[in-house]
Amino acid sequence: MLPSVLRCASPISTTLAFTRPLAHFRPHMAPDPNRPVEGAIRTKLTQQLEPEHLEVHNESHMHAVPPGSESHFRVLVVSPRFDGLSLLQRHRLVNETLAEELKSCVHALAIQAKTPLQWGSNPSIAKSPPCMGGSKGDHTVEEKLKAGRD
Repeated sequence: MLPSVLRCASPISTTLAFTRPLAHFRPHMAPDPNRPVEGAIRTKLTQQLEPEHLEVHNESHMHAVPPGSESHFRVLVVSPRFDGLSLLQRHRLVNETLAEELKSCVHALAIQAKTPLQWGSNPSIAKSPPCMGGSKGDHTVEEKLKAGRD
């Protein structure tokens, strides 16, 4: 378990190319070393999918988890690698890329995976609904929260 936790919290550095910033989202700066899971997600998606646009939003504050948690995320990935792939195939690519985080420290991942053409015609990100307490029945949440802190 320890090696997977360390992979989940490994230090990272990355630069991203943004094609069109959204006015209602603040631009993403260099990864925050206090947010290792978010940084790992950003790095892996950048390396594997070479996105033209990438947004990683930690939505843990919207859920019943301790302050500072990194357990619930929404990602928007716009990549030419998605051209010709079905939505299901795109989601599988994202899930495969983040398999380690999903096994160890990420409880929920909302994915928007768009081609550059789709993004060009509709440059928006969906909003997540408020927490409905779904983690109360998931006994792995406590383990994942601990893994994200270690």
